[in-house]
Amino acid sequence: MYRRSRTAALATVAVLSLALAACGDDGGSASEGGASADGAADTGSALDLADVCPATVVMQQDWQPEAEHGAMYHLVGEGYTVDTDKKTVTGPLVAEGVDTGVDIEVRSGGPAVNFQPVPALMYLDKDILVGAVNTDAAIAAPDQPTVALTSQLTNSPQVLMWDPESQDGAETIEEAAADGDPIVTAGELIPGLLASKGIIDPAQSDQSYEGTPQRFVSDPTILQQGFATAEPYVYEEEIPQWGKPVGFQLLSEVGYSIYPEPLAVRADDVEAEADCLEKLVPIMQQSQIDYLEDPGHANAVIVDIVEQYQTGWTYSEGVAEFAAEQMKALDIVTDDPASGVFGKLDPERMQQIVDTFVPILVEAGTLKNDDVDPESLYTNEFIDESISLGSGGTGGSGDSGE
Repeated sequence: MYRRSRTAALATVAVLSLALAACGDDGGSASEGGASADGAADTGSALDLADVCPATVVMQQDWQPEAEHGAMYHLVGEGYTVDTDKKTVTGPLVAEGVDTGVDIEVRSGGPAVNFQPVPALMYLDKDILVGAVNTDAAIAAPDQPTVALTSQLTNSPQVLMWDPESQDGAETIEEAAADGDPIVTAGELIPGLLASKGIIDPAQSDQSYEGTPQRFVSDPTILQQGFATAEPYVYEEEIPQWGKPVGFQLLSEVGYSIYPEPLAVRADDVEAEADCLEKLVPIMQQSQIDYLEDPGHANAVIVDIVEQYQTGWTYSEGVAEFAAEQMKALDIVTDDPASGVFGKLDPERMQQIVDTFVPILVEAGTLKNDDVDPESLYTNEFIDESISLGSGGTGGSGDSGE
């Protein structure tokens, strides 16, 4: 199966209301892969989570394992266990080569949970401490409030892509869409944004994308949503019916300003789990930096568990390596431009996100009320201000910034 059916799940995340899938108890297996620990964290140190965090820190992803989730999988230590029924991986939480004294469990999203949105999962199962919640998904779930703690991807990797030959060598979405060809997406958010900016005509919107390459291959005049971290590689290297480059532009360059998959907790847990989050958030900031410096073992975990899960999702070592490189090359992962701190959330950007997307979500019927307070969507309380890609991180200082 083609790997990007997650686009449909993400685009409609706010309106899904499926029940949480029942999970089996069997299907566990152990692996020798994962990050190795040089030793245990010193008691009470910034990397010692044993006395402040749950014995197993449960993190919920919004899709099946992939390199965009590298920071989480980077923390999964050696000897991890895979539950092929529940689609989870559990192992010692190893940060900067140190065993933190707790375990980490990373849960897959998408088909593993009947495509439930992450906020819904977090409120159905209070064992989940941290979830990857797109900013628009947080806005669209006011009855399941979540608070973002730190970004992992600074800018969205989502793109519109096209065939350069069919679109006369177009280099931008506006150029590629100028002849009125269909804009094929899985939901209303992307075409709504582009139409609001005058980049496309609303009549071009075609929301029938189901995540497979068949239509693009058979009708290369269309523009189709995808990810800069996947489709350019997959279409050229892994789809023999295509086998050539695609043109694309990042949607973040034309106003798609959401924070993609920032790490979030239930609103009440900002205070209730503060002692844990004070140490865990800097660990997650540093983990993304460490992953991009050396993605090897996390990518190996991802490829391994995808193979074990047997969901029909495929993910190769090649696309994992490509994704890690694209995240750096295209500034998908950068320090926060406003502060120079990696993972810090920008108040002005949050206000812009609300101003841009709330009207689109209200018009689409996804959101009933346009009274959204940007400050309710995030906190920088636990951010370590000394961590940045420029400095290479701090080695776990644990200092937090307001």
